[in-house]
Amino acid sequence: MVRVVLKVRNKGVLILPKSLREVAGIGEGEVAVEAREGEIVIRPLKPRIVDIDHRIVEEILGEESRLEEEKFKRILRGVRG
Repeated sequence: MVRVVLKVRNKGVLILPKSLREVAGIGEGEVAVEAREGEIVIRPLKPRIVDIDHRIVEEILGEESRLEEEKFKRILRGVRG
């Protein structure tokens, strides 16, 4: 465990020492920050890798395209009278 005292600088800036970042697994990039009662928790933000079925995505996008086209046709019929 690494414990350090940090100074909150102008505009709320904190500098996390390298030793602290290494132990926490925080590299350059974004972090997730959560404020709880009396404490702040900083965690590395790691993207989740999701396995998707591309056929389902194509089906959903096709359906969305069809619905948008129908909506556009209804709007045109309304304009034409």
